[in-house]
Amino acid sequence: MPTVHLLIKGKVQGLFYRATARRVAGELGIKGWIRNTSEGDVEVMASGKEVALQRFTDWCRKGPEMAAVTDVAISKMEETEFEGFVIIRGPAY
Repeated sequence: MPTVHLLIKGKVQGLFYRATARRVAGELGIKGWIRNTSEGDVEVMASGKEVALQRFTDWCRKGPEMAAVTDVAISKMEETEFEGFVIIRGPAY
């Protein structure tokens, strides 16, 4: 299945962005991971069916109610298999 890397910028930390994204990913059958970055962004690796990935990235452009997403950089990656969709705790450095 296709895999994408997302870098989500804006007011996206401390607003349940990761937890809500995990719920949305589960509903869409998306697998991968999500984590905060030390720069204040959110980073995602997601794999799934093309239509589901599009719906997930569309959601990521908005995020949960309190988020203020300013940009989502999307990169297509080599297909990767993941067990589920997990939140990686602690920022990436």
